[in-house]
Amino acid sequence: MIAPSNSPPEPLRSGLTLRSRRIGFAALVLASSVALLVLMAATLFTTTPDATGIAMLLFFALTLPWTTIGFWNAVIGFSLMIFARDPATLVAPHRRHASSGAPIACKTALLICIRNENAARLLRNLEWMLDGLVASGEAGWFHLYILSDSNQPEAAAAEEGVAAALTRRCGDALQITYRRRQHSSGFKAGNIRDFCEQWGRQHEYAIVFDADSVMTPAAMLRLVRIMQAEPRIGILQTLVTGLPSASAFARIFQFGMRLGMRSYTLGAASWQGDCGPYWGHNAILRLAPFIEHCDLPVLPGAPPLGGHVLSHDQLEAVLMRRAGFEVRVLPDEEGSWEENPPSLPEFIRRDLRWCQGNMQYFHFLAMPGLLTVSRCQLVLAIAMYLSAPAWLTFMLLGLIRQLPFRADLGITLFIVTLAMGLAPKLATLADVLLRAESRRAYGGVMRIVIGVALEFFLTLLIAPVSAVAVTIFLLGLPFGRQVGWTSQQRDAEGVPFALAAQRLWPQTLLGIVFALWFWRVAPGAVWFWAPFVLGLVGAIPLAMLSAHPPLGRLLGAAGLCRVPEESGRLEGAADTGLFAPFANELPAAAAHK
Repeated sequence: MIAPSNSPPEPLRSGLTLRSRRIGFAALVLASSVALLVLMAATLFTTTPDATGIAMLLFFALTLPWTTIGFWNAVIGFSLMIFARDPATLVAPHRRHASSGAPIACKTALLICIRNENAARLLRNLEWMLDGLVASGEAGWFHLYILSDSNQPEAAAAEEGVAAALTRRCGDALQITYRRRQHSSGFKAGNIRDFCEQWGRQHEYAIVFDADSVMTPAAMLRLVRIMQAEPRIGILQTLVTGLPSASAFARIFQFGMRLGMRSYTLGAASWQGDCGPYWGHNAILRLAPFIEHCDLPVLPGAPPLGGHVLSHDQLEAVLMRRAGFEVRVLPDEEGSWEENPPSLPEFIRRDLRWCQGNMQYFHFLAMPGLLTVSRCQLVLAIAMYLSAPAWLTFMLLGLIRQLPFRADLGITLFIVTLAMGLAPKLATLADVLLRAESRRAYGGVMRIVIGVALEFFLTLLIAPVSAVAVTIFLLGLPFGRQVGWTSQQRDAEGVPFALAAQRLWPQTLLGIVFALWFWRVAPGAVWFWAPFVLGLVGAIPLAMLSAHPPLGRLLGAAGLCRVPEESGRLEGAADTGLFAPFANELPAAAAHK
């Protein structure tokens, strides 16, 4: 057994090459941001700059970080996919240990964090994963901990039944512990911290799961093998992809996410290096330094901006990095999945929870000892949600401002920013279309093109709906508005009119106001503002239609917005029989590679 350690065994590998890549990437992002600002200034100011135009320029600047970073991540990622023989291993050299076949020699805890979840779904997913571990012959090194924060007695009783059923199923091959906290303080981070205090020092590693995530046994074993071979790594994050879904909304959404994910993650890994991401699940932790260095403080003041930290993952990553351990990512699509929200209201609710948590990062920006990259990651996490009100304010100021502007430059700027925003998806799309096996995995060229068109249209419509929701939520944060920590709806059951109207009436009303205002102020630019207004005015029927189960079944039957798992062509999952086509169903019997 490898002895646990809470201090890095030797200097980290953040040498000149990685530093040079970071400096070069920062220069590219800064130069492109300045170029876009200059183009915007030339568009707005035909004569002397005015106060409203200057304000528009400042709000436009707030929207740029994610646009420019995403663009250059895509460019770098696409270059690697085209010209590198093994791009994932090139940016993540630790990946070479994944297939080493080295014997497992460390105890690993499997942590499944739940709160009022569907017990049947939980049992199905855990049975599949544990059966595979038992079949692999390595189950004795693993111990499953079902960590419950449920506050509903019937849910807790069902969870106890799940633990009992799994114990009978696994016998002596794999240990199982069920624990329900009486006082669920600290959200998920508090749940894991409680595990660390009770059992953490009995294990070298912990693989963290959410209630809606699954991993192949092979994926879990490769995480352990990499951690055994790389004692510098404190957190190792897998690339989490969406499970095939029966919901039209989730199906279309995760098709777009899948297209953008590979190029974006490859590009990001090339400069993030040892300051990689942690998304809170489907990742492995080195427990000794995690226990020692990643305990989150209780913030001063009351919630939502004070109290316990809601978005714990990125903070734990920067704390692990501050302690001298690497945080790495595996930028490939092998054996790690999660379920995405099945409807627009659920998508917005999850987004607002992340928004609330990210705003708490303001407390940590001046934390001593953080690396520059880590501090930038916190700033970007905040900027991700500030960009939504920045865009809306920019548009409002544009309607109020009556001074002339350069329409030709405005059209150019619109096309450039749109292309930059779509770059991660376009990059992976190009790579898919260039490879015959990838084309077949996604259903063929025609289905891919139709799927891309559907995804682009849905994104165009939901972007303003989400932006308005985030803006309203941010305005309410200082007055105590918060989302809290609740269980998620995971089944494709449709969205009734009453629920859609209750959640989305502000967008509908604002869309009507915008439509009248746009028509009066800029009727000649209908091509520009119509999609924005259409998304807001149609928010309620959009939520209902995109969650309508028959539509999801229709898309599935037509093979549209298909992900590779459905065709059985994804390496690492193709031979497992893991997915039933067009549905979020796992087989009763596990398979393993």
